[in-house]
Amino acid sequence: MFTPVQKEILQILIDLYKKSNYRPVKGEEIASVMNRNPGTIRNQMQYLRSLHIVEGISGPKGGYKPTLEAYQTLNINVADEEATVPIFKKGKKVEDVTVTKIEFGSIPHPAGCEAAINIMGNIKQFNLGEELRVGPTPVNKLVINGKIVGRDDTDNILLLDVGDLQSIPNRSVLEIASQNLITLDPSMDIKEAAWILSNNGIDGAPVMKGSDILGILTLTDITRAIANKEEDLRITKLMSKYIKTVKHDVKLPKVIETLNKNKIGRLIVVDEKGTPIGIVTKTDIINRMAGLYLH
Repeated sequence: MFTPVQKEILQILIDLYKKSNYRPVKGEEIASVMNRNPGTIRNQMQYLRSLHIVEGISGPKGGYKPTLEAYQTLNINVADEEATVPIFKKGKKVEDVTVTKIEFGSIPHPAGCEAAINIMGNIKQFNLGEELRVGPTPVNKLVINGKIVGRDDTDNILLLDVGDLQSIPNRSVLEIASQNLITLDPSMDIKEAAWILSNNGIDGAPVMKGSDILGILTLTDITRAIANKEEDLRITKLMSKYIKTVKHDVKLPKVIETLNKNKIGRLIVVDEKGTPIGIVTKTDIINRMAGLYLH
């Protein structure tokens, strides 16, 4: 058995080892993070070295490295180190923290579901009652939303009261994208564009000249122009020139990441040559995910 201090030292060693691109970590670095005397850390390291939990590297660039036993002591899979499972708090990603293991308790019904989340990083920045979003996980793309109801600083575990679970389908974007691509001509005025969008029941469309995408025009752009009494402007004066495309074979989790990162609602789907062949929106993805529970 290891003391809470020794487990904390190992957790910080592994965390710093990863963040430093796997170079040896000096005892002073660990002492700084823990706000402890470097001599105390060195004494603990001598004990951990005797158990082959850490390896000492001599020389000016030396320090300590975790061994396989260190990962096993903290129940961390070495393979998990390559995959980052993010945690979000108040909609923002918590930096330098990743999930290494998720375990669910009994699930009699959604309101009674709890999950134990093993994390790598500073667990003390999480407080009881805070809402978190965990994931997506690398394989099954699981996302967990819940509230912190417990925190174990010794084993770096957060206990979540799970509000809901979501699994993002690992399908290609082309499988849910609208392939009947409606486009707008740059010579159109607002009324012509509004008629096309309304008649086709869509909220936006790319403005194209031949096979070149010039921009994106949405109903919001049109409404804003009307409110500003700019009904006579060409759509090229109103469209957004910030265009993001996605290749047809990209998986949905990556598509969602791109939409969120760029704070946009739609992407133009292109083939191998970069030719537009469809469009995908957040609504398309939501409808697809909702369909998992309706069929």
